[in-house]
Amino acid sequence: MKNTPHSDLASILAALDPAADLAHRHLWLIHLLDWVRGKRDSVPAAVGRVQLFIDAVAARPDLQQRLQAWWATLVGQVDITTLLADFGFAPRTALVSEMAERLRTKLLPGSPETIDASELFMLALPSAFDAQWLAALDEAQLNRLVELLASPGGNNSPGGATRWHRALLDAITYCAGQILSTGFAPELRLRMSESAREAQPFHALIRDVESLRVEVLHALRTPDRLNESAQRLRERLEACRAAAATVYTHFEDNGISVGLVFRLRQLRERILRVRELLDCLLSAQPAVTAAQLMAHLVMVGQERRSLRALLASNSSLLAAKVAERSAETGEHYITRTGTEYRAMLRKAAGGGALMAFTTLTKFGLHALALSAFWGGFMAGVNYAVSFVLIQLLHFTVATKQPAMTAPAMAAKLKELGSGGAIEAFVDEITHLVRSQVAAVLGNVLVVFPAVVALATLIALATGGPAISVKEAEHVLASLHLLGPSLFFAAFTGVLLFASSIVAGWTENWFVLHRMDSALHYNPRITALLGGERAARWARFLRENLSGLAANVSLGFMLGLVPAFAAFFGLGLDVRHVTLSTGQVAAASATLGLQVLHLPAFWWAVASLPFLGALNVSVSFYLAFSLALRAQNVSGVDRSRIYAAIRARLRSAPLSFFVPARQASVGVSSQA
Repeated sequence: MKNTPHSDLASILAALDPAADLAHRHLWLIHLLDWVRGKRDSVPAAVGRVQLFIDAVAARPDLQQRLQAWWATLVGQVDITTLLADFGFAPRTALVSEMAERLRTKLLPGSPETIDASELFMLALPSAFDAQWLAALDEAQLNRLVELLASPGGNNSPGGATRWHRALLDAITYCAGQILSTGFAPELRLRMSESAREAQPFHALIRDVESLRVEVLHALRTPDRLNESAQRLRERLEACRAAAATVYTHFEDNGISVGLVFRLRQLRERILRVRELLDCLLSAQPAVTAAQLMAHLVMVGQERRSLRALLASNSSLLAAKVAERSAETGEHYITRTGTEYRAMLRKAAGGGALMAFTTLTKFGLHALALSAFWGGFMAGVNYAVSFVLIQLLHFTVATKQPAMTAPAMAAKLKELGSGGAIEAFVDEITHLVRSQVAAVLGNVLVVFPAVVALATLIALATGGPAISVKEAEHVLASLHLLGPSLFFAAFTGVLLFASSIVAGWTENWFVLHRMDSALHYNPRITALLGGERAARWARFLRENLSGLAANVSLGFMLGLVPAFAAFFGLGLDVRHVTLSTGQVAAASATLGLQVLHLPAFWWAVASLPFLGALNVSVSFYLAFSLALRAQNVSGVDRSRIYAAIRARLRSAPLSFFVPARQASVGVSSQA
C-alpha cells in the first residue's frame, strides 16, 4: 500500500488485516483517515469519500466481516475511557508540568503502537479540518457506519446498554473523581466562600454519578427515573462549578496564583466535559452526538498542542491583577491641578539631584575596570540604590512613570459609554502628558547643572577632571543622534515596562501569601523585632514593596542586560534620558567651554529629547496594551478619541504642557 494521502480506496481495503499486529492495525486507520481528508480543501469531498468507503464495504460481505473483526480487536485493546475522560486535560495539576508535557507533544513524534486512545486519536485526526468533516456527516451515514462496524449481538449488556453507553459512564465516573479530588484540595477549598463550603456540593457528586449508572444499566429503568437522575447530576455539577467560582472573588482581594487559576480552569473544563458526555449518553441520536463529540475533541487536541493558549488562558487573571495594582500606583503620578504640577516638578528636581551622584558613581565604577559581569552587577547596585533612595525620599524619576500610569488610563476606557466620557478621557490624556513633561523637565534641568557642579568639586579636590578627556569624547560620540542611541532608548523603554511587571507580580505574591500578616503576627518575628516594630515593617512593606521591586529590578536590568547582551554578541546598551543627560554634563565639565564648539556635543544634546520620548512612549505603549487586554476593553471608538485629542491640540495646545490657571484657582478656593 502506498503510504501517501492519495492512496486509493481499493489498496487501503485490500490492506485491512484484523490479525495484524497492534502498530499495523492502527497504521491502517491512520492511512484510511488520511485518504478521507485528502488535500484538506473540501469538506463535501471528504464526506463523499466517507460515503464511498461505506458503499465499498457494504458491497462485500467478506470485507465487512474483516472490518468488524478489526473493529472488535481495536475497541477490545484500546481504552477509549482515556480519550473521553482525559483528552485535553493535564496529567498533573501543575502549570509547569503541563507546559513540559505540551513541549514534549510538540517536539517528540508519537507512536501508533499504543493502547492509549488519546495518543492514537492525535495521530489519526491531527488537523482542524478533521473536525469540519466529522461534524458534516449526516445521521444516515453515521448510522450506516455503526451498522458496518458493530458485530451482530455482541454490543449490548443484559440491561440493553451498548458498549458506547458503558464507555460514557466510565468516563463520567472518572471525570467526577477528578472533580471531587480538585474540589477537596485544601488550597482551593479554603479559598471558597463560607456559604459554598457549608453547602458541600462536592460531597454527593459520586453518589449522583452512581445513581445515574444504576438507572442506565438497570434492565427495568423508566425514562422518568433516568431523567431525574440525570437532572440531579446536572444540578450537582452546577453547584460544584458555582462553589469553585467563589475562589475568584478571593483572588480579587488576596492576590492571584497562576497555579490555582490553572487548577480552577481544569475543574471547570472537567465539569463541561461531564455535561457533554451526559448529553451523549441520553441522546436519541447517539451516532450524531458521538460524531459531534469527536469533532469537539479534535479541536481540543489542537489547543492541547498550543503553549500560547495555555499561557494566555492561565495568566490573564494575573495580568489583570498586575495592571490593577499598577493602576492604583499610577494614579499618584497624574497631576491635575497647578499645585500638583508644581509638586511634581519639585519631586522630579529631587530625583534629578540624586541621579547626579548616580551618574558620577557610574564613571567611578567604570574606572575600576571590572570584568563584564561584575561591572554590570555593580552598575546595577548603583542604579538600584539610587532608585530606592529616590523612592524613600518621595522624589521621582520620570521614565518610571509611564508603565504605572498606562493601566490607570486603560481603566478609564471602561467608562467611555457614558455621556461626555470622551472629553473626560482627553482631559486625562492632557493631565498625563503634562505630568510626564513636568517630570522629565524636573529630572533633566536639575541633573545637568548638578553633575557639572559635582564634577567641578571633584576636579578642585583631586586636581584632575572627574572623567578623562578621552572618556568625555567617547560619551558624546556614543550619544550621537544618528547613532544607535534611539534604538537603545526604545529598548530601555522595554526594560522600564518589564520592571513594572516585576513590581505588580511581586506585590501580588506578597498579598497572596499574606506576608504582611505573617510579618505582623508571626511569633518568631515579633519576638525578634518586637510587636510595634514588626507592625511597622509589615505596613511599610505592604505600602512600598511594589516600588521597591520596580526600582531594584530596573536597576539590575539597566546594569546587567548590556553585560549579558555583550556575552552573546548582541551589542545592546541602555539609554536612560536622565542618566544620559548626566553623562553629557560630565563630559561638558571635563571639556570646558570649548565643548560648545564641538558638533558632537550638539548632536548629543539633540538626541536627549528623543531619548526621553522613546523611554516614555515605548514603556507606556506596552503597559497600555497589556492593561487593555487584561481588562477586556473592547468596542472603543478610537477614531472619536483621536479626533477629540486633535481638537484639543488645536484649541488649547498649552494644556498639554502647563496646567490651566482657572483649574488651580478653583481647587484653591475649594480648599
